[in-house]
Amino acid sequence: PTYRVAVGVRRTPLFRPHLDMASVRYPNVLITGTPGTGKSATAMAVVAQLPQMTHVEIGALVRDKQLHEGWDDDLQCHILDEDRICDELEEQMENGGVLVDFHGADLFPERWFDLVVVLRTDNSVLYPRLENRGYTEKKLSENMEAEIMQVILDETRGAYREEIVVELRSNDLEGLESNVARIIAWVNDWRKNQAAQAVEPSV
Repeated sequence: PTYRVAVGVRRTPLFRPHLDMASVRYPNVLITGTPGTGKSATAMAVVAQLPQMTHVEIGALVRDKQLHEGWDDDLQCHILDEDRICDELEEQMENGGVLVDFHGADLFPERWFDLVVVLRTDNSVLYPRLENRGYTEKKLSENMEAEIMQVILDETRGAYREEIVVELRSNDLEGLESNVARIIAWVNDWRKNQAAQAVEPSV
């Protein structure tokens, strides 16, 4: 008998390059909000689960490095030297993986951050938190008014692209844990997207 052999086009498997996730940088994240909204607690909880990231608390940095121009008796805080603060952080921010914790948003260059989280706290929760810090009546009133008028939220929306700004409630431990989980999930998704873009073939 005669056998006929079918001749077809040989298919070459599509080569999909793989990028080691360890080589993908971590994003820079800003956690901001009125004093007492849980910025430092949230930041510390995130870096506890993502030790590849570095927590920078601006208040502590200013005190440790003397990045200020003296003390404001009226406002009961340091007068920040904004240029020196930014110069101090520039190289670290370029490397990525920095989680900045500060009660303001427009101090920093917009290009620094991949995600900006604004923490909000109910007045009934925020007032006793600030009272327990020993704030003067004037300082306490100013911060309460700032939260009521969503000053930090509006400042942040004016300083950064809308798509990277996220508002989260921060009233209790359950809220803190939920916020930490959301930030970590976002960081992991961001890195996966960066890896996927890095191996995409150019057209």
